[in-house]
Amino acid sequence: MTSDREFNTDKSVAAEICSPLPPVRMIFDYGMTVVAFFLSALALIPLLSLLWEIVGRGITSIKPSMFVTSVINDGFANAILGTLEMVIIAGLFSIPTGVMTGIFLSEIGKGNRIGRAVRFVASILTGVPSIVVGVFAYAVIVLITKQFSAIAGGFALAVLMLPVIVLTTEEALKLIPTSVRLGSAALGGTRFQTTFRVVVAAAIPAITTGVLLAVARAAGETAPLIFTALFSLDWSSDLFGPTASLSVLIFNLYNDPSPEKTALVWTASLVLVGIIMLISILSRVFTRKRNV
Repeated sequence: MTSDREFNTDKSVAAEICSPLPPVRMIFDYGMTVVAFFLSALALIPLLSLLWEIVGRGITSIKPSMFVTSVINDGFANAILGTLEMVIIAGLFSIPTGVMTGIFLSEIGKGNRIGRAVRFVASILTGVPSIVVGVFAYAVIVLITKQFSAIAGGFALAVLMLPVIVLTTEEALKLIPTSVRLGSAALGGTRFQTTFRVVVAAAIPAITTGVLLAVARAAGETAPLIFTALFSLDWSSDLFGPTASLSVLIFNLYNDPSPEKTALVWTASLVLVGIIMLISILSRVFTRKRNV
């Protein structure tokens, strides 16, 4: 009797699962799908419009000479070099510090007061406006050294990159299963070996993705560089003087009535957007490698 009852129950459940949805639920399902696609397309309109405008105006104004001459000669090679210099300086400051802090939060300071305090500060820093970071770097570096410089600009960008790297590193390490740590310990691995040779090694693609996203954010910042690196129309002689960058170039020359400078602004915008998109694509590549 019991087996017959169970068989009938299973049969009725299977029939219910295989039966089509009621018309009302099907209409609701299709309606929500249409709404979701419509809202997704609506969200893409500003991005596509921006890209269309930048690509359309930037490509028509592009000249090979722009990539080898400075702003004073209607080029932006010095701005590209300055942007790369300051992003590299920021990376040297923020990447080692951010990764090690993320490792501390995930593997050592989990649950204690110091870890909670560091995580709280990092979370707050992610919401601090970039212009406030620029004022802070100006007070800490520029006022003390009495000069604008690429070092000051790199420091400001490092402050912006640091919380992103810290939190993404912590989340990347949390994705590694606890069984991996236990397996390493069971094989005789010390805590240091388990952390760096097993856990961090497994999370490197995700950590790299977080670092690249932080770099992309830093490359497009303008306000901190206005307060720290200022700008230069010509090549900078060293890292301890005013340095050009693509974002500040666009900010300074956008209202210039000269047709040459207008063309320069649109082409520089295209190059800057291209750099940020390239970094974002690289982060997707690393994420895909992690999921394979």
